[in-house]
Amino acid sequence: MKRTWAAAAAAVALLVYWAARNSEWVDVRIPIPPHGEARTNPFYAAQHFAEQLHVRAVRDVLFTPPPPGAVVVMSVWNWDLSVARRDALERWVESGGRLVVDQTLIGDLQEFERWSHVVRERRRIDKRHDDAEVDERCAPFTEERQASNPPSPAPSYRICDADPTSSLVSGRTAEWALRGRDSRVQAMRMAVGRGSVTVINAEPFRDSSLFDGDHAALFVAAAQLRAGEEVHFLSEENHPSLLALVWIRGAPLVVLGAALIGLALWRQGVRFGPLARPEPSGRRSLAEQILGSGRFVMRHGGGDALHAACVRALDEAAQRRINGYGRLPAAGRAASVARLTGVDEPALASAMETPGSGRQDDVPRTIAVLETARRRLYIDRRRESHGTRSCE
Repeated sequence: MKRTWAAAAAAVALLVYWAARNSEWVDVRIPIPPHGEARTNPFYAAQHFAEQLHVRAVRDVLFTPPPPGAVVVMSVWNWDLSVARRDALERWVESGGRLVVDQTLIGDLQEFERWSHVVRERRRIDKRHDDAEVDERCAPFTEERQASNPPSPAPSYRICDADPTSSLVSGRTAEWALRGRDSRVQAMRMAVGRGSVTVINAEPFRDSSLFDGDHAALFVAAAQLRAGEEVHFLSEENHPSLLALVWIRGAPLVVLGAALIGLALWRQGVRFGPLARPEPSGRRSLAEQILGSGRFVMRHGGGDALHAACVRALDEAAQRRINGYGRLPAAGRAASVARLTGVDEPALASAMETPGSGRQDDVPRTIAVLETARRRLYIDRRRESHGTRSCE
């Protein structure tokens, strides 16, 4: 067993020695992916670069006309999404603003080209002559200025990832342009009113592209930056949601609408108490109900039915107290009940007879005699009381 462990340890030691002799440890720099604002703001690097030049850099979510003479840099922007927004942007440029756009401008480009006089012209690449140019990521472009005393020699800028399939042309003379070795223009500035529009056929100012080639110097030249100015960055790549836009554009209306909805819900909601003091109940007691029903029956000629119901109630009570009550004649029934209850026998015998139509006025007195006898039959201390049953 000890030999086995020794052999395993020796094998591990030989493996470690071989790895140490045949490997090399080298430090490799791995770029850290953007995080925080740098992950969501494509102009994060350009903003900080502008601030180092003592320029006030602002990231705007929506276009609000800045002061005339400021700079607006756009990327991934829909030119004709809103006619009102486009008109406001055009008026701001014509009043003295400076606009810089890249090749990510989308929408109705014909409308933009008509207004700015800068047209992106498509170009077919000849594979036999342009392979070397296409493979070259960064290429030099010479600056051209419309000035009485242009600098000599003319400055040049290395632009990376310029679109090889298109170039910028215009029917007017450009104030400023960058022309490549093949005479194609990839950056152009045109005067519009008292302001200017600069179009770049690349994406040199987004994310880390600012660090490629001469994009930082190109940014200063394209925006014509000077210390103390303002530059506003606009992009619809990470545009706010519909709810955020509603709040930004119409916060007072949203608050007013929410208040009205809340008031309506409160008005229609369940309350803890009534709106007004409840009216007294119109229900009558049982005695009042019976008395009222009897008066109604008597008033409408129903005395015979009421008398018959009282006689039946008396007979049912007497059958529980008197043996053979059902076999007795009428006179014997009246005598038996009278002896047991103490009610006057002649009055009881007369009351137990069915009253005729001529005795309608005597029905209340007759019913009183019958009800008195019935109630007295229930007074029996030798039996358990089952309640009182009134005639109906």
